[in-house]
Amino acid sequence: MNISNFDYFLPRELIAQKPANPRDSSRLLTIDLSSEIISHKHFSDLPNLLNKDDVLVFNKSKVFPARIFGRKKTKGKVEVLILKFLPDSICEVITKPGLFLHDTVYFEGCSGKVVKRDGYITHIAFDLKESELLKQIEITGKTPIPPYIKPKLSEKDLRTKYQTVYAKNVGSSAAPTAGLHFTKEILKKLKKMEVQMEFVTLHVGLGTFAPVKEKEIEKHKIHEEYFEINKETINKLNDAKKDGKRIVSVGTTTTRVLETLANGNGLLESNYKKQYTNLFIFPPYKFKFVDALITNFHLPKSTLLALVSAFTAFPNTQKKFTGFKSSLLGKAYLEAIEKEYRFFSFGDAMFIS
Repeated sequence: MNISNFDYFLPRELIAQKPANPRDSSRLLTIDLSSEIISHKHFSDLPNLLNKDDVLVFNKSKVFPARIFGRKKTKGKVEVLILKFLPDSICEVITKPGLFLHDTVYFEGCSGKVVKRDGYITHIAFDLKESELLKQIEITGKTPIPPYIKPKLSEKDLRTKYQTVYAKNVGSSAAPTAGLHFTKEILKKLKKMEVQMEFVTLHVGLGTFAPVKEKEIEKHKIHEEYFEINKETINKLNDAKKDGKRIVSVGTTTTRVLETLANGNGLLESNYKKQYTNLFIFPPYKFKFVDALITNFHLPKSTLLALVSAFTAFPNTQKKFTGFKSSLLGKAYLEAIEKEYRFFSFGDAMFIS
């Protein structure tokens, strides 16, 4: 399938440059897959759409200040986005501009040497122990917001705003943005309603935000991203599924964890050994575990748009996917554009069930 089938036009002014304040004042477009009814609400209405037979699953990964700036020996500036921490103080990164093998880059408080190049992925070995490196990055690094956001917020504010209120496990170089709309008050309300809430971790990296460069979407390879889920959580989720509860995935990253673990019986595999996923979901993928999805509005021609397109099309619904513009999801996006919803990372949300 050609990647052009996942394209649409978005007026630039609808790209959100700052989050809604308060978080749950963002708008919420809902899609009922069985009736194909599209409705318009606010995220604060979400508890009215849930009950004690629902299970919300969140990604509790925490964003770290993954963007650092340095200089080469020639004094040329280098921007580095850290994707992953490897053993021996080596980091997997992407850089702007590109670097050559054995190049040395000098940062505030440390330096690093290029020890491996693989396409546009670079490995840099730093001259600090990992614990010291993490402290230095925390001091000098910048919040890794997407390039389409030109924020007027301070770095201090960005570190709070570009983070879910339940973030815990450090490791993401981009936020799991569907969760940005939740407030502590909504979580308390849901708990009082006896809505079951479970947590997984997927450290967001290139697998989530790398652009699709292949014309044929099937040829695109997703970069592996690290995830964690304990056996107790797996057992709770499997029990909920057996009891007929609705599994509501908060975000595409959570969805990819659950679908990676799902087996042919529609349950999560408890003995899954590998802790990395490169699962690429696009039509006509059959969802095995996730029943409903909370997600943001995604970039054209992105893997995330392909995932949501699959969720709203055959074999998960009756309508076969032939192209985004003619799909139910495409219709919803068109309505959102007409009603001037805010798009992408700091934008509004969707609830698809």
